[in-house]
Amino acid sequence: MSEFWLISAPGDKTNLQAWERMNTVTSKSNLSSNSKFHIPDLKVGTLDALVGLSDELGKLDSFAESVIKKIAQYIGEVMEDSKDKVQENLLANGVDLISYLTRFEWDMAKYPIKQPLKNISEALAKQVTQIEADLKTRSSAYNNIKGNLQSLEKKTMGNLLTRTLADIVHKEDFVLNSEYLITLLVVVPKSSYLQWQKTYESLSDMVVPRSTKMIAEDAEGGLFTVTLFRKVMDDFKAKARENRFMVREFYYDEKELKCEKEELMKLASDKKQQYGPLLRWLKVNFSEAFVAWIHVKALRVFVESVLRYGLPVNFQAMLLQPNRKSVKRLRDVLNVVFKHLDEVAAASIMDNCILRFFH
Repeated sequence: MSEFWLISAPGDKTNLQAWERMNTVTSKSNLSSNSKFHIPDLKVGTLDALVGLSDELGKLDSFAESVIKKIAQYIGEVMEDSKDKVQENLLANGVDLISYLTRFEWDMAKYPIKQPLKNISEALAKQVTQIEADLKTRSSAYNNIKGNLQSLEKKTMGNLLTRTLADIVHKEDFVLNSEYLITLLVVVPKSSYLQWQKTYESLSDMVVPRSTKMIAEDAEGGLFTVTLFRKVMDDFKAKARENRFMVREFYYDEKELKCEKEELMKLASDKKQQYGPLLRWLKVNFSEAFVAWIHVKALRVFVESVLRYGLPVNFQAMLLQPNRKSVKRLRDVLNVVFKHLDEVAAASIMDNCILRFFH
C-alpha cells in the first residue's frame, strides 16, 4: 500500500518559488518524493457555489474511494486461484496507479473544463454511481452461480455417510422395479469389513444370500450393497445400526441423478463462461472509477485552494509520496513552511489540503 499527499500552496508569478521551496525542504532529508500535480484553469463560479461544492466533493471523494475498494476487493474474490496477480490487474488508463498519479493529466474529453464546476462534479458522481450499481448487479449474478456450484460441490466432499452418491452408484448396482425386493446401501467401517461379510445375511430374515458387494471406499470405510425383501427393511436397518453398520437413505432415481450431474456441469460451465467477461469488466471499471476519483481529488484541491487563497486563481498543486519513516517529520516541516499563511489556512492546511491516496 502506497500513500500520497496532495497539497496546494499559494503561487507566485511562475509558481516556481512554491515548487522549489517544497522540493528543497523535503529533499534535504529525503522526506518525500515530489511531483507537480497539474490542474487546468477551471471555471470558478460564485463563492456560494464553491462553498456548497466543497461539502459535496468531500462526500463524493469518500464514495468514489469506497467503490474503488469494492472493485479491487471483488477482483481478488473472482481471481480466487490467482490472488497473487491481483495487483497487476489494478491499472488506470493502462498504467500502474503510481505512474498515473505522478503523471496526472486532466481528461478534457470526458470532463470539459468550460462547463461549471458543479456540472463536472455531477458527471463524476453519476459515473461512479453507475459503476457501483453495475458492480452490484454483475457480482450478484456471478456470486449466485458460484454459490450454487459450491453448494453442489460440497455434496461430493465428506465421507460416505454424508456425501452425495450421484457420482458413485450405477444402475446395475440395484434391483429395480421389484414389488418384493429392494437394494440398500450400507456404510461399513474398515475395521468391520470381515464382520459385515460374516453377519449381513443373518441380520434379519429374507436377506438375499451373497447379494453384497463394495461399490466405493474412502479413508473411513466402504459402501456396500445388500438386497433383501421390502417387508424386512426396517428390521434390517435396526439390526445393522446395532452393529455399527449405517444404512444410507438412498433410492436410485435415474432421472434425478442425471439432473444433479447436469446441474453441476451447467453451473461449472456458466461460471467459466462468465469469468472472463466479468474480470474484463472489473478491470475496465476499476480504471474508470480510479480515474474519476483522482479527478474528484483534483476538483477538491481546486475548490479548496480558491476558497483559501482567493482570486485570481493562483496556486501550485503538488503530489508528495512520504518516506514511511519520516511521516511525522514531514508534517512538522510542512507546518513550518506554510506558517506564513493566514491564521485559518495555517491552522488547517495539514487537515484539509493534504489528501491521501491508497492502492
